[in-house]
Amino acid sequence: MENEIVKLISRFLELTSEEASAFAEYIPIRAFKKGELLLREGQVSRDSYFVIEGCIRKYYIIDGEERTTEFYVEDESVASLQSYQNKTPANHYFECVEDCRLAILNYEKEQELFKRVPKYEALCRMSMESDFGEQQEVLAKFITSSPEKRYKNLLETRPDLLQRIPQYHLASYLGVKPESLSRIRKRIAENRF
Repeated sequence: MENEIVKLISRFLELTSEEASAFAEYIPIRAFKKGELLLREGQVSRDSYFVIEGCIRKYYIIDGEERTTEFYVEDESVASLQSYQNKTPANHYFECVEDCRLAILNYEKEQELFKRVPKYEALCRMSMESDFGEQQEVLAKFITSSPEKRYKNLLETRPDLLQRIPQYHLASYLGVKPESLSRIRKRIAENRF
C-alpha cells in the first residue's frame, strides 16, 4: 500500500521513487486529541503541520482573554512562521478543536527535503505566496466589516465552520462576545423569512 503522505504530495508533484521515499521517511502522520495544544505561547515552533483530518484553532491570550484569529481544516497548512523560521518564541497557541490527523514536518527535515527534492521547495514557495495573498484579503475584509458582515462572510465562505466550531470560539474569531453573536444569528435568521 502506498504511503499516505506520498499519496498526498503526489496530488501536487510528480515524484520519482527516491523522492517518494524521502517524503515517506521525513513526514510522519500523527493523531492528536481534541483539546491538545500543538504550540504554546513562549515555545519555539519546531514543526509545521498539514491537516489531513480535523480542525486547529490559532489564538492569542490578551488581557486574560482568548482571541481566536484563525481556523485550519483539511488540506490546509499550519505553521507559526515567525517562530518556525527564526527560532523565536511564539506569541500564540495552536489547539486541536477536534480530533486531528496531521502530517508533521520538522524544520531540519524540511531543509533536507528541499535539498533532496528541489521542486518541493518551489511548491512550498508558491503555496506560501498564495496563502499570504489570501490572508491579506481576509484581514482587509475583517478590518473594514461590521461584525454582522463578518458573520455573513463566514456563512458564505466557510459554512462548514459553523457546524464544527463552538459558538464561543466563533464569537472570538469574529471579534464579538457570544451574546452578540447570538443576536447577530437571530437577526439574520429573522431576515431570511
